[in-house]
Amino acid sequence: MRSIARLVHLRQNFLSCSVTNPRTFTTTRVIRNDKGSSHAEESVTHFGFKEVPEKKKEDLVGQVFANVASKYDLMNDIMSLGIHRLWKNYFINSLAPGPDTKLIDVAGGSGDIAISFLKYCHKTYTSSSPHVTIVDINQQMLSVASSRLESLPYPKSEYTLLLSNAESLSPVPSDSFDAYTIAFGIRNCTHISRVLSEAYRVLKPGGRFMCLEFAPKQSLAIIEKLYDVYSFDVIPVIGQVIAQDRDSYQYLVESIRKFPQQEQFAEMIKNAGFVVMGKGWTDLSFGVSAIHEGFKI
Repeated sequence: MRSIARLVHLRQNFLSCSVTNPRTFTTTRVIRNDKGSSHAEESVTHFGFKEVPEKKKEDLVGQVFANVASKYDLMNDIMSLGIHRLWKNYFINSLAPGPDTKLIDVAGGSGDIAISFLKYCHKTYTSSSPHVTIVDINQQMLSVASSRLESLPYPKSEYTLLLSNAESLSPVPSDSFDAYTIAFGIRNCTHISRVLSEAYRVLKPGGRFMCLEFAPKQSLAIIEKLYDVYSFDVIPVIGQVIAQDRDSYQYLVESIRKFPQQEQFAEMIKNAGFVVMGKGWTDLSFGVSAIHEGFKI
């Protein structure tokens, strides 16, 4: 594992999912009775490697994050060998927000991205009035973010906490944000295409969409093999030892493998209406994670 840690310093060098609709990653199953006649249909999707009714996934994912909320940062340390902190710093530096940027951070977790954003603005500009709206579907996660922010020297006028679903940001007006970020959250959503459509809606013209997410396939075979071993043989065991919760960590590992590969996700971003520059993403740590982005024109 030391070899992976060393590779992070080269940051710039730094699913098998059978679906009917790759934009939603769901399919439709016909339920038949004992006589063989069909009597109902239901949409199904993946929950890790399991197939579950689409309408149940949100509750299942919600339970996972309720379970890990108090140890969310530790979870990310385990999932990424601690490298996620460097990725997030690079993510915000790549965003390069202006002094008065209005950011919406969806699936805001424990507030990592929001805190990095505020820190960047106050460190970079002598006079600034940034604002971040932290959105999460899980109240426990928002409570963690709130506690962290209250312990820092940022005025409450610079951040808002919003309990809402990434697939339907109904409390958020259209054309209202300069930037939209989502880090390590979109792979847990049932309908990725709906998340992207909502991101497009709430951004102002000229606004920037940025997503940081684990990638299902790494660019070097040796890295992929090492990360597979670590993911499936080590992470769930650590989850059991540290959090007494093997199942949640097992799901989180599996959810990475079910996420679209970089090329496919970039195409989904385009299909949502965004203009994508170049190939549309930057691999980090040889493709262990990637930053995707697009612009609303």
